[in-house]
Amino acid sequence: MSEPIKSYRDLIAWQKAYALGKAVYQAAGQLPEAERFGLMSSLRRIGTGIASHIAQGYGRGNTPDYIWFLKQARGELYVLDTQLLFCLDFKYVLQGQYTQLKSDLDESERVLAGLIRSLGG
Repeated sequence: MSEPIKSYRDLIAWQKAYALGKAVYQAAGQLPEAERFGLMSSLRRIGTGIASHIAQGYGRGNTPDYIWFLKQARGELYVLDTQLLFCLDFKYVLQGQYTQLKSDLDESERVLAGLIRSLGG
């Protein structure tokens, strides 16, 4: 049996999103300097925002708000997916790096969707 949830940090959805955010933040740092205020900034903001939305929703203390923030996090995953595809097409990331990030993103989305379903969202 799994441990009880005592904090948003115990949520697998948050853990996956946090790990994804760190990987995206690091990958964004490899983009060309010309993208500092474009894709680099956007990737870092969105990458860190996913786990942050999960945490914020958990902290709201009521299910409707929690579900709303989880759905915001899911929307940010889709935005991140699109931006990573731009990075691949512009050759800012290598295929292997994109494939790993996409796999992590898909896993994060799968777990997050399960959490949303479990809450009735």
